[in-house]
Amino acid sequence: MREPRLTLITRPGCHLCEDAKAALDRVAAVTGDQWVEWDVTDDVELEREYGDRLPVVLLDGKEHGYWRVEEERLLRDLTTPQL
Repeated sequence: MREPRLTLITRPGCHLCEDAKAALDRVAAVTGDQWVEWDVTDDVELEREYGDRLPVVLLDGKEHGYWRVEEERLLRDLTTPQL
């Protein structure tokens, strides 16, 4: 099984993070992709890098967006063939 292409970086009690989880669930329902969640409270480096703009979506390990999930853009980027 391959690594999920989508990562959501969050923290507990973040209402935007809850919205982002729901958005990623909708995207995953369309594309079949899985996603994983990383909590910044578990990792000092993640907190330092992303803590001021949570939630953050990573696509293939690269930052795709933060604060709000741009579902249409994410769907397009997930379904566009990679070079």
